[in-house]
Amino acid sequence: MNQNYKAEPYRIKMVEPIREIPKTKRIKLLKNAGYNPFALKSEDVYIDLLTDSGTGAMSQAQWGALMQGDEAYAGSRSFYRLESVVKHITNYQYFIPAHQGRGAEQVVLPQFVHKKGMSFISNMHFDTTRAHVELAGARAIDCVIDECFDTAKHHPFKGNFNLEKLKRIIEDKGSDNIAGIILTITNNSAGGQPVSMENLEATAKIARSYGIPVIIDGARFSENAYFVKMREEGYQDHSILEIAQEVFAMADVFLMSAKKDGLVNMGGIIAIKDNEQLFKKVQGAIVPMEGFPTYGGMSGRDMEALAVGLQEGLEEDYLRHRIDQVRYLGDQLREAGVPIQYPTGGHAVFVDAKAIAPHIPYDQFPAQSVVNALYIESGVRAVEIGSLLLGRDPDTNENIDTPLQFMRLTIPRRTYTYNHLKVVADGVIKVFNDRKKLKGLTFTYEPQILRHFTAKMQPIK
Repeated sequence: MNQNYKAEPYRIKMVEPIREIPKTKRIKLLKNAGYNPFALKSEDVYIDLLTDSGTGAMSQAQWGALMQGDEAYAGSRSFYRLESVVKHITNYQYFIPAHQGRGAEQVVLPQFVHKKGMSFISNMHFDTTRAHVELAGARAIDCVIDECFDTAKHHPFKGNFNLEKLKRIIEDKGSDNIAGIILTITNNSAGGQPVSMENLEATAKIARSYGIPVIIDGARFSENAYFVKMREEGYQDHSILEIAQEVFAMADVFLMSAKKDGLVNMGGIIAIKDNEQLFKKVQGAIVPMEGFPTYGGMSGRDMEALAVGLQEGLEEDYLRHRIDQVRYLGDQLREAGVPIQYPTGGHAVFVDAKAIAPHIPYDQFPAQSVVNALYIESGVRAVEIGSLLLGRDPDTNENIDTPLQFMRLTIPRRTYTYNHLKVVADGVIKVFNDRKKLKGLTFTYEPQILRHFTAKMQPIK
């Protein structure tokens, strides 16, 4: 292994056995799963890169904190401990827990939609955010820079907003019809790509000039802060916390799936800077949807673990290793000629399936074909980030075409070693070398909302 990749900043204290089942069995299991790896049993997966959401390993400090959980229905001391940590990191006045990110979205986003025809603008909405925008009666508009779509081109901040396009959208729609501007950091759908501080500041300034609320979708805010420190001039001497606090100062609301940079298996965050009226609305809405405001769908022990995890996630030593693991896998693939979103981002390597399988149309889901081939080849479970995930246009009901048809190789935190990632790379390279045999897919069952989770498919002959 190249010495430029940082070794694991931890020792392994406990192990979980994994097994690689025969290829002939994997073929049958995938068919029975409707060619959707979401439907596979975890015990039938060798290396699981489906998601980094809640799949990482907790530290000994977090496991110790679990034992201190106060499970009181109201006024739990675990809530107040977590509240103090969230307020310290964000400098926001109000905090409510949620069971995970989508719990926060379903409670908060509708509060900004007060008439028909409204839209949220984001650098790129991810799946549940887009779904909750549409369920709230609004529309999701993506506004990322053009460099994002050239996967081979190096740009340090491919997750950035397209500022000129942002202003045009606001002028065309009218500022009264923009429910909010969502800063997605890091930008997952763009390839886990970071957003620069300069771009965030400019975006927030535009929002303020039009009187539009700013919402941070910050599941990976620590990873984004690390990229700012490493890649943006003027931030090398700043701590990760200082960078994060500068970002939070730009926004009105912070929503987080804490299952990412919070380093826990379950949890979410709603933080509101200083809008007491909004806080009271959210507080009222969370009771029937998530739970009492001092637990919001979380157990006391989970709040204790999250209070520790949020602080551990800010540690630069941990973040360097985290980002280096992603870079290592990306470098292995690039050296073999596999096209990926370059440079690699924070939590995953995004393989350019459109470049691998140009013979498969977008509405036959080339990235899903590559995902399935990887499982058959090596027992590795990945996920499609493309037209299957995007779903159908809510107005035309047509499949949404996107130039970004990705297979996402999502690396859980503190879970796999570099050798595991070498196995993943070998499997992807084999699929790439045999790419002409890949076939498109068609639905045998298609749910209306978030279809990629439960759809059933079959190969087109």
